[in-house]
Amino acid sequence: MSHISKIEVKIKDLEALKMACKKLNFEFRKDQKTYKWYGRFMRDTVLPEGVREEELGACDHAIRVPGADYEIGILQRGKEYILLWDSWFQGGLEKKIGKDAGKLKQVYAIEKTRLEARKRGLKIREKITPKKVRLIISI
Repeated sequence: MSHISKIEVKIKDLEALKMACKKLNFEFRKDQKTYKWYGRFMRDTVLPEGVREEELGACDHAIRVPGADYEIGILQRGKEYILLWDSWFQGGLEKKIGKDAGKLKQVYAIEKTRLEARKRGLKIREKITPKKVRLIISI
């Protein structure tokens, strides 16, 4: 059964996404043109905004998540990228990337912040606790 969802995050920096994948031990697959999902839209959910049914399964890049059968598709839309994934539990992605892809979104935000801080010549330190990650930025 297919439950295609759009990960609600604005991806504007592919390099930060690659860094997030590396940090999470996910494999960023540059130029991969399809991603693994159930393979057939069952019309039991609403398609993500801006995505047509015939686009499901197609992508510009993909993310392979070890231990999951399905992959995340990365579609370029102008200067931004959208992430599509099949959230059906048997695909195994939600268990690895968190509810609503929370883990992936958090690590992407951290890596994007890290890149921006470095561009501005700022020092950045990361403090990880069991419940959260804190970035400490200084001059």
